[in-house]
Amino acid sequence: MATLKDIAQRAGVTATTVSRVINNRGYISEGTRKKVYAAMEEMHYQPNELARAFSKQYTNTIGLIVPHISHPFFIKVISNLESSAAEKGFKLLLCNSKEQPEKEQDYLDMCISNRVAGIVLCSKYVQTREFRKMNIPVVNLERGGDDDTISVQCDNYQGGKLAAEHLIECGCKNLLHFGGVAGKDMPADRRADGFLRVCRERGIEGEVLLSDRLSYGSMHYESYIEKGLLEHPETDGIFASSDLIAAQVLQRLYAMGKRVPEDIKVVGFDDTVIAGITTPSITT
Repeated sequence: MATLKDIAQRAGVTATTVSRVINNRGYISEGTRKKVYAAMEEMHYQPNELARAFSKQYTNTIGLIVPHISHPFFIKVISNLESSAAEKGFKLLLCNSKEQPEKEQDYLDMCISNRVAGIVLCSKYVQTREFRKMNIPVVNLERGGDDDTISVQCDNYQGGKLAAEHLIECGCKNLLHFGGVAGKDMPADRRADGFLRVCRERGIEGEVLLSDRLSYGSMHYESYIEKGLLEHPETDGIFASSDLIAAQVLQRLYAMGKRVPEDIKVVGFDDTVIAGITTPSITT
């Protein structure tokens, strides 16, 4: 396998110069860059995508930054994005921010240094306007847009309305919504807005319960769910803001001796694989 020294000898430059070209650091003349990339290509040096991408100034890689790599929703997002990217000859550079602003910024910097063709941003902390001057396309996915960057969101408000309407049509009179995080504004919060509007219009009791950041981060909602059920014993219909929460609702109801759907009806959100493997399966 070729080394930096081998590339340097072939290109007629120093190993330091080769390193600066690979990492895109400091001033390097266009002629020197071309010689280094040509040597890398000839000697099959990795990462040779940089050499092939020189003429178009980016690689065939798309950066994808998600907040929870293990969440069923993001597992589905990642899988579908990877398949769509592969169809177009692109690869994914997958980053898991874990809701940490400093990690998200580090990953964005990494995407820039790797000369990605674009970034799909599912995590929320970094403002994207700084990337416009770098000509790096950024698509916000299920996060609030901070400027004129393209944003893609499902119709969360309509989803909340549909869930409430379905529960009411099934005969429910006292509805509970498990969703949202206290002190944290997310596009998914619009599900609660749609849910509450239908309850008001139909004259139905509807309550929204917010989880804490610890539950959201760990994806363990058991205590939050049990507390809500105990405080609202009259509940006969539940709308969970995700299938993950809905599955844990089923577990707590079973432990409390409640039957689904005979005693309490449950609707989830996201249509992830979880919805089809619980007993009973989850309307979503």
